Amino acid sequence: MNVINLRFWHCSQFLQLPKAVFQVPSSSQTLKLSFRNPTTPFAISYKTRFISPIRASMASPSVTDTQMKPFSVLFVCLGNICRSPAAEGVFTDLVKKRGLNSNFKIDSAGTINYHEGNEADPRMRAASKRRGIQITSISRPIKPSDFVDFDLILAMDKQNREDILEAFNKWKDRHSLPDGAHKKVKLMCSYCKKHEESEVPDPYYGGPKGFEKVLDLLEDACGSLLETILAEHIQES
Repeated sequence: MNVINLRFWHCSQFLQLPKAVFQVPSSSQTLKLSFRNPTTPFAISYKTRFISPIRASMASPSVTDTQMKPFSVLFVCLGNICRSPAAEGVFTDLVKKRGLNSNFKIDSAGTINYHEGNEADPRMRAASKRRGIQITSISRPIKPSDFVDFDLILAMDKQNREDILEAFNKWKDRHSLPDGAHKKVKLMCSYCKKHEESEVPDPYYGGPKGFEKVLDLLEDACGSLLETILAEHIQES
């Protein structure tokens, strides 16, 4: 019978215990762990048919673990204070109403960092609140890791999309980004069913009607987006 000394434990509470020996029997026999100090009243017996500690430590995540990973969506506009935080708020509200919070990771960002650290535009927060939607996000610029962390990146207009793709091309070699990550970038209005607009217009320099129009488009697109994700990626319980 082979005897192997165990040099360490993963659990800190065992660090002060006396030196142990690991007895490896043939298959279908009993695995015993005991201490060389005969005065130590501690022993473990564990029956097993196959012993492979190395294989166990290097095991890949199970299919179940992969399936449990939330589907991640990033909404992007120019400054991340009007359209993309509103999209994040609208989509989050829809997800919560369906009881699907644990199935999604939702965030927003901007293609510039001019408003970094700021709350969303108070006019957009007020317009959203009138519809029962809370906007709590803090502005941040898009970053290289977003192309790895998110399954879908939604641009509010065509210029946003071009800026996102330009950032990807600038970062992809420097940060070893996946070659196909640019395929995650889509236009928000590509999910609209009730509206024919191809872009979500920036309401920043306009009046109240502009913010209402943005929310109309986002509610249309986010509803269709959620149904698409559920149909293609998530099975509701």
